[in-house]
Amino acid sequence: MKGAKSDMKGYQFSKFLPNELPKGGFDELLKLFTQLLNYTAGDAGEALAWMNELDKQYKFTNNDYGMGDFIEDLKDKGYLKEEDGEVKITAKTEQTIRKSALEEIFGKLKKAGKGNHNSNISGIGEEKNADRREFNFGDSLDQIDMTASIHNAQINHGLGNFTLTERDLEVEEKDYKTLTSTVLMIDISHSMILYGEDRITPAKKTAMALAELIKTKYPKDTLDIVVFGNDAWPISIKDLPYLQVGPYHTNTFAGLELATDLLRRRKTHNKQIFMITDGKPTCLKENGRYYKNSVGLDRKVIGKTLNMAAQCKRLNIPITTFMIAKDPYLQQFVRQFTQINGGRAFYSSLNGLGEYIFEDYIKNRRRTVR
Repeated sequence: MKGAKSDMKGYQFSKFLPNELPKGGFDELLKLFTQLLNYTAGDAGEALAWMNELDKQYKFTNNDYGMGDFIEDLKDKGYLKEEDGEVKITAKTEQTIRKSALEEIFGKLKKAGKGNHNSNISGIGEEKNADRREFNFGDSLDQIDMTASIHNAQINHGLGNFTLTERDLEVEEKDYKTLTSTVLMIDISHSMILYGEDRITPAKKTAMALAELIKTKYPKDTLDIVVFGNDAWPISIKDLPYLQVGPYHTNTFAGLELATDLLRRRKTHNKQIFMITDGKPTCLKENGRYYKNSVGLDRKVIGKTLNMAAQCKRLNIPITTFMIAKDPYLQQFVRQFTQINGGRAFYSSLNGLGEYIFEDYIKNRRRTVR
């Protein structure tokens, strides 16, 4: 989504390319509407206002189907509701946004042939792999490859008198899928919309796509979302479209502390933290008061944050950091943080953020903590 030029505080969108605009009709306009809702933090009125402005310039509606028709259809189909004199999106729209994000991000991976969600433990499981072997006592019947087994019988006993013995049976191994509990931490400090770059929209779009993937394909996995600024707090998946950046510093320690507490309650073996941030830790909360220092790397703030990284390692919780900033001194901190935790770090562009996180989620599902 390229977006249109905007005077909105903290946002700067590039110019729309005409060939990316819808040609009219409800389904195409709905795609544009859901994309704009990502940028307007779920504000339906503002998203529709943008659509009207874009329609004036690029004329993607026509005499047969206008913006008024589209708005009425949104209401009739359950995407919009009127509440206290305002037009608001519904739960159906929230799910549509998540599905759209999933298609946008995960669809690229599937087209590229990336992504394998299997563990390296063979046995009774859910996904087929290329390993074959003879039948052993205790194997389930659904593991037997009947086509290969009949072929073996023909080779071993000839075609004249068909005979199928236990030695002819060929078993197709399946990969065992581990259950995974993930906490996705999203930095909502003010820098996430500074410098003419919208960093929060790709972050929350990735979170929505990951949530939809887990809910639909890996329903036994769990995903918690934690946002952190001066403080940290959990948000529900349905709150993601409305997520906005605040006038906050970056209390990474609080985010990690909350994420760890959430994962302690999970009964799964595989636990992990994904952290999306664009800056260094600058804030702590002590005895109800905030300790802040945005200049350089404050030893007190950094020390407590590194201690949390070490604590997560002791709890077998790896942290994967997605740093969407490339300052050398920040990279040095992230390397130290990652080394202490034993996790991973990516210095990701905004365009590649979703693909990085999806690939790492898939890869980490293979890991089994014993």
